[in-house]
Amino acid sequence: MISVSKAEGIWRVTLDRPDKANSLTKQMLTDLLEVVQNAHEAKALILTGQGKVFSAGADLEEARAGLATDDIWEALSGALAGLPCLTIAALNGTLAGGAFGMVLACDIRLSVPTAKFFYPVMKLGFLPQPSDPKRMAALIGPARTKLVFMAGQKISADEAQNFGLIDRIVAPEALMQAAVDLCVDVQAAKRPHIAAIKAMIPKPN
Repeated sequence: MISVSKAEGIWRVTLDRPDKANSLTKQMLTDLLEVVQNAHEAKALILTGQGKVFSAGADLEEARAGLATDDIWEALSGALAGLPCLTIAALNGTLAGGAFGMVLACDIRLSVPTAKFFYPVMKLGFLPQPSDPKRMAALIGPARTKLVFMAGQKISADEAQNFGLIDRIVAPEALMQAAVDLCVDVQAAKRPHIAAIKAMIPKPN
């Protein structure tokens, strides 16, 4: 349910459970963490989903059994944030709940126009992972972060771009190519140079 392809320094990591809106099980998160922990040889990593939804967050049954507050979410987002390569979230659709963590930890976020963004922890009675509100607030400010986490608002792609939550809106058929196009310069560079430049840029964690 996690697929990985590697070509010319670019790792493409795909959530592949479209029949369940790419909702994340503990096994999927474990597999994702293993991929990210082994991605230090990548020059760029693109994270995307299969189907019309990027991810609905935690698998509902597993969330009720404790996955919603499992430490693996924080481990995954921390591992992504720590990668020395360029990381891009290519959001093929709606992003919800705990799936925000891995996306917020990426360097750049692209989205299709129809995506919605929401994190219903207030309604569901869970606390978000500790780094998620911090990373979001660093991108869009505390008041807008409270719109998402406390007021439970669903944010459209246009509004998300206006806020700074996503960086570009791209047509679905052009999404992956747009992400790959952003990797051209890092593909031509040496890994230490990529890591050195990334290390000079402040990150919201």
